[in-house]
Amino acid sequence: MDAIPAPKSKFITIKCQDCGNEQTAFDKPATHVKCHVCGATLIRPTGGKGEVRGELLGEVQ
Repeated sequence: MDAIPAPKSKFITIKCQDCGNEQTAFDKPATHVKCHVCGATLIRPTGGKGEVRGELLGEVQ
């Protein structure tokens, strides 16, 4: 019996460059991910992995 493959997508923690807020988001977003505090765009969708515009702090385990 074959094992179930691990997903290639993940959740990441990003720090906003404008206000310093840290938040968790999906690394392959379908829409723009905006900062909850100041509204700056943190991740821009590209059809696959998103373009991270904030500081990438790490993956959520």
